[in-house]
Amino acid sequence: MLTRSPYSGSQRKLVLAFDVGTTFSGVSYSILDPGEIPEIRGVTRFPAQENVGGDSKIPTILYYDAKGAVRAVGAEANREGVEEDAEDQGWIRAEWFKLHMRPKTKATAHITDKIPPLPDGKNAMDLFADFLRYLHNCARSYIEETHANGPELWKSLEANIDYVLTHPNGWEGGQQNQMRRAAITAGLITDDEKGRARLSFVTEGEASLHFCVQSGLTTEAIKGGKGILIVDAGGGTIDISAYKQADGAGYEEIAAPQCHLQGSITVTARAETFLNNHLKNSKFSGDVKHISRCFDKTTKLRFRNVEESQYIKFGTLKDRDLTLNIRSGQLRLTGTEVAAFFEPSVNCIIKSIEEQRRLSSSQIASIFLVGGFAASDWLFKQLRDRFSGDGINVSRPDSHVNKAVADGAISFYLDHFVSARIAKFDYGTPMSMIYRPDDPEHQSRGQDVYTGPSGRTWIKGLFDPILPKNTKVTETQQFRSHYLNESYSKHALGTVVVPITCYRGKIDKPKWIDTDPTMYHTLCYVEADTSVMCESLVPRMSLTKKKTALPYYEIQFDIVLSLGMTEFKAHIAWMEDGIEKTSPAEFVYDTNALVPHAMED
Repeated sequence: MLTRSPYSGSQRKLVLAFDVGTTFSGVSYSILDPGEIPEIRGVTRFPAQENVGGDSKIPTILYYDAKGAVRAVGAEANREGVEEDAEDQGWIRAEWFKLHMRPKTKATAHITDKIPPLPDGKNAMDLFADFLRYLHNCARSYIEETHANGPELWKSLEANIDYVLTHPNGWEGGQQNQMRRAAITAGLITDDEKGRARLSFVTEGEASLHFCVQSGLTTEAIKGGKGILIVDAGGGTIDISAYKQADGAGYEEIAAPQCHLQGSITVTARAETFLNNHLKNSKFSGDVKHISRCFDKTTKLRFRNVEESQYIKFGTLKDRDLTLNIRSGQLRLTGTEVAAFFEPSVNCIIKSIEEQRRLSSSQIASIFLVGGFAASDWLFKQLRDRFSGDGINVSRPDSHVNKAVADGAISFYLDHFVSARIAKFDYGTPMSMIYRPDDPEHQSRGQDVYTGPSGRTWIKGLFDPILPKNTKVTETQQFRSHYLNESYSKHALGTVVVPITCYRGKIDKPKWIDTDPTMYHTLCYVEADTSVMCESLVPRMSLTKKKTALPYYEIQFDIVLSLGMTEFKAHIAWMEDGIEKTSPAEFVYDTNALVPHAMED
């Protein structure tokens, strides 16, 4: 087990970690007392929860009334009779809402029609904020009721709370920004620099690593410089991350982390599709949603043998139709049919593990399976059968695997094990460069050639990968490239707004955007106020031979990218009176962006 150092701060502090999952959510916390060794605790009691203590999680479900007010949350939304109340009073059930915040890419398109729609007048950030507010209130009640002098303790802590929010490996700055806005809306933090500094993010894969390390599970696995894989199999996403022990201490990523929308909800979604076809035009066709939920809660978890029949108990003894394999309120399925529901998810995980092994800079010795989907014996058996023959140990932590992320998020805050990460994509910006008439690639793109105010001939449509894919990045490391903008008016250069783009395709060293255009995605825009510098600009003479040529102005600047801790950051830097100035390192969502020009060689 990890030996943690005493808290070195001078003031008592509370750290709250919220793991808002697609299907289940949890809260962990730590009270930091100066000179004391911090402990990680979980909130194990929530309103209307039937089994208090063990699993420490509640369903990620909200009910809204017709006016948009929250009426039931978490375990309250699954209590007996709530569906009747909802029907009588016109409540709307909202679940899987987290997936509406996902990056919209081809890789996530297969799940789009499976995600329940949001309530009218609400966006995903609204629901996320309501759920965060509920979890915060639950944490407060738990601390007040569990600790000695609980109300006084909370009162002494509430002005000094830091928060950690977890998210899938595949989420980026846009999703983190939505979560930050939700935290502000929920009243967790204030909308200023000091408030935003109290919120940090960690990927579910990295949080799971911290859980495994602080639980002592990785001690043997990392010996000899070997790597480990963390497979966080949740309700919505499968997050796969590879690590090894870094030189000296800590851990570093050894391959770009992966994220796939093939979590346990997709197994249930495939079961529901099967049931719709199987029960079509029967008296049970209207019960498909109910039967699917019964499958999700029981049959899916129990399934472990393809040779045995599987049963979904959904009704009473009177529910019977032998032609549909229904007897005594139970629908019988073959093991092969149930295995087919799992197959795409299992194959996706196996393929991803194999790819991580291929890309990792160290040999993978162990695989740790955590997350709610890890409770599936069938999934665990398929992974163990596939990889144990290769000498890889596949294991599930003995303790509750579905609380790994929340506990690991607190450990991330306290212990900070990971010292270097791998860039998942090529990050950079679209740009123009000097046109070279003898270059065949330039010649073939004549429609993209233009003359700027300077008289120089440019060609647009290039991508400059400032931070290339698979680059190992330490927390303090920055990557920058130098650019210029030119204009006939110096006042037009008083603001610089640049798109930050990532390339998610398979081309090595991408260059031309038109060669794989659907794989380029704008993450955000960064903005800089360069008005002070513009006041001192002197006009330049155009290079054109025309007598009517006008003077022009030019500014030069750098785009700077970093991965920080687990939050992607971008800003613009420029020189002003011999001093480097920088824009705030935060995202802006604006479309008035200029494509910068590359500096001449």
